[in-house]
Amino acid sequence: MKSLFSSVIVLLFIGFTAQAQNTVNVTGTWVMEVKTDAGSGSPTFILKQDGEKITGTYAGQLGDSPVVGTIKGDVIHLEFNIQGNLITYDGKVTSASDMSGKVNLAEMASGTFTGKKKP
Repeated sequence: MKSLFSSVIVLLFIGFTAQAQNTVNVTGTWVMEVKTDAGSGSPTFILKQDGEKITGTYAGQLGDSPVVGTIKGDVIHLEFNIQGNLITYDGKVTSASDMSGKVNLAEMASGTFTGKKKP
């Protein structure tokens, strides 16, 4: 009986762990509030998630660009190039409609971002 109980506990733990790893999905339209030492803005990202891979587009004060990135658990990384300059967003997805973190504008400026997913 103890081994059956132990097996059930292990299976439940594995199930919860797998579910927790797959609960974040960033597919959709996100509006970011960006604050840097060079100014602020509200760019829009349209993202598509396929497993840990993210693709999409950026539209904002810097122009328009394709976006690539990754998500591992709740940790997200997005990047794109504007006129040969690499822009990166690194942060955490804190709920189905919120994320926040740090932004690096091609080593010329840095700051923070918060993102809200449009319904």
